[in-house]
Amino acid sequence: MTSRTPTDSARDIPEATVARLPVYLRALTSLTEQGIATCSSEELATAAGVNSAKLRKDLSYLGSYGTRGVGYDVDYLRYQIAREIGVTQDWPVVIVGIGNLGHALANFSGFRSRGFRVVALLDADPARKGEEVAGIEVRPFDEIDTIVRENGVAIGVIATPAHAAQDVADRMVACGISSILNFAPTVLTVPPGVDVRKVDLSIELQILAYHEQRKAHGEPL
Repeated sequence: MTSRTPTDSARDIPEATVARLPVYLRALTSLTEQGIATCSSEELATAAGVNSAKLRKDLSYLGSYGTRGVGYDVDYLRYQIAREIGVTQDWPVVIVGIGNLGHALANFSGFRSRGFRVVALLDADPARKGEEVAGIEVRPFDEIDTIVRENGVAIGVIATPAHAAQDVADRMVACGISSILNFAPTVLTVPPGVDVRKVDLSIELQILAYHEQRKAHGEPL
């Protein structure tokens, strides 16, 4: 197997492929947990829910082509993908907005196992100060500048109501956060160089409702 460094490959990997790499990583982790050391492209594609031709094309951007007659070394490919998307290092994360969703995110064990460490939970509500969630004390939102500086935080998670999200994003950007995962049901405006990923659960449910409606009427999907 051959591989390129992340610096060489990051410039020319299509965004659609980048979006699928975490899916492949999850599938490979599952194979590892099952004690599987090698897998074919067809087996990995099935585990990831994509077609094998697309998977082989995606992995070719990493310089990983497997071995004819053997397939892919699961541990090595998992390392390649983890290195490419940057989760071989520990990423400090802050979560802002500790309501029901913020509680759920703080308790999500998948952060730690996937290379992310929640260093602070922040909320503007004075009544939440000192509350402990998942072993982490909730701190006032006004402390975000200090927390970001002391922990080298580059990733922030917004779990606030929609009306507060833009102000939170502005403050995050001002103190140096350059990547934001937004769970608030609103569109954020950020300057160039700041990446925002939006997760809107209601929209995803509405998309499912659309497909259910078509199925109920016997329409092709």
